[in-house]
Amino acid sequence: MNKIQIAKNFSLHEFQCTGSGQAHNHVMLDEVLLAKLQQLRDAINKPIIINSAFRCPQRNTAVGGSPKSQHLLGKAVDIRVNGMTPRQVAAAAEKIGFGGIGIYNTFTHLDTRAGRVRWNG
Repeated sequence: MNKIQIAKNFSLHEFQCTGSGQAHNHVMLDEVLLAKLQQLRDAINKPIIINSAFRCPQRNTAVGGSPKSQHLLGKAVDIRVNGMTPRQVAAAAEKIGFGGIGIYNTFTHLDTRAGRVRWNG
């Protein structure tokens, strides 16, 4: 596992594709996403748990992701924060300026797409 520290509170392995096969452990990461995640971490002052970040095409298909998923581009994360609801995380992320914010039962999707898109999963 790649434990290279890439931001104050994040390591490279947290963003790697968790699928199996040839692309296992590969990573693509938008620098704006990393910067905004660190801003969010600093603002909420709680650890961010990354459930899913970059997805190789095989992993994206396996989890039922959209063929146009921002995860395929390294521009999206699904996160949770202990002690905060997904709606609370989304409200904090809104202040940081994430382009896409999706609220699900157990996690919050954040991405750096152009424009502003909000949804409930």
